[in-house]
Amino acid sequence: MDDILKINYEKYSLDNGLEVILYPDKSLPILAANIWYRVGSANETKGKTGFAHLFEHMMFQGSKHVPKQMHFKYIQEAGGNLNGTTSTDRTNYYQSLPSNYLEMVLWLESDRMGFLIPALGQDKLDNQIDVVKNERRQRYDNAPYGMAWEIIFSNLYPENHPYHWPTIGYMQDISNITLSDVKDFFHTYYVPNNASLVIGGDINIPKTKELVQRYFGPIPRGNSVKEVFAPEVSLEKNVSLIHEDNVQLPRIYFAWHTTNAYTDQDAALDILSYILSSSKNSRLYKTLIFEEEIAQDISAFQHSAKYGGSFVIVATARPGISLDQIKEEVFRQLDLLIENGISPEEMEKAKNNIKASFIFSMQNLNSLVNHLNEYNFFLKDPDSFHFDLERYQKVDAEAIRKAAEEFLRKPYVELRILPKSITQE
Repeated sequence: MDDILKINYEKYSLDNGLEVILYPDKSLPILAANIWYRVGSANETKGKTGFAHLFEHMMFQGSKHVPKQMHFKYIQEAGGNLNGTTSTDRTNYYQSLPSNYLEMVLWLESDRMGFLIPALGQDKLDNQIDVVKNERRQRYDNAPYGMAWEIIFSNLYPENHPYHWPTIGYMQDISNITLSDVKDFFHTYYVPNNASLVIGGDINIPKTKELVQRYFGPIPRGNSVKEVFAPEVSLEKNVSLIHEDNVQLPRIYFAWHTTNAYTDQDAALDILSYILSSSKNSRLYKTLIFEEEIAQDISAFQHSAKYGGSFVIVATARPGISLDQIKEEVFRQLDLLIENGISPEEMEKAKNNIKASFIFSMQNLNSLVNHLNEYNFFLKDPDSFHFDLERYQKVDAEAIRKAAEEFLRKPYVELRILPKSITQE
């Protein structure tokens, strides 16, 4: 197992601060390149939300030497795939393609890091603002249950916390974004000293270093990025919310403050979520779906992030079932777990599943390269595979019971989403 988890990589930094991580794997003639910028919605401020997600779009709109939309075209015509994602903490751009296209990938990524602004005009910005606003309408405002996460997190975190607003931003803030704002945001965060580039796969280390230096080395370092201020948070009492929506069935959400990503109890809460809802024999799934037949679906998960974490349980009621019935059964099951603990069989099944998923994820080059960047971001050590898996293996049944007792008996946010025709339950 130690051999499987040991990744032979090389990490170094350019003079401009760009972190570079190279992982040679000659087993297939492909490569994966993944660049993480240490900027997400947590770096935004009240009234100025949506910038990081907007840039996820803007970075594909062409740069000084790459015409609009051609970034996609070049990669896809080479037989590759690409995309980007934005979270509260970071933005990443990734692609995989045949390894003989390494230089093209480095040229494309470096051109938008070094030369995005000269190609950015009001027309491109207006176009992408419209695209993002439509995305927000489709995923949030007009989607069934689409407002749930925005409502939950704006009540779980106070206004002065960087997780108070949604990653996509508020509609009015998106509308108000100006070209000057965008240029300032880019110059602050999309600089080499705020990014890490991982290249994995069929690469030659000396040649790759030479190309990375050629394309990224001349890009000037930016100013140091100000650390995000995230105050400690807690709820003094339960927060109960009702939101009416265009949905057929009522749904109930519970959210508790927990712990940050990769802390000791983070793994225990992940295992707890598996025991509660991740298989047909898991506690909540079995009782609410099969035995009591009161829920249409149910899920539980630990949401881990850099400046905070939360444990969430979500259940949709079956027709004619009260959300109070679901709430009563959910808390009855939580009380049973806290009072009696979990069985050895539950623990073994959860750990085996997590271990298998972890090993399978390492078989995919894109996923492995993303792991390297994620560990580098959160833990400062790209080769944290052994640490990551080991933190699950060392969790015992008492740690899970204690985590449930410590976090899930504290005040929580409860959100009920009801069909618009129902005014009261």
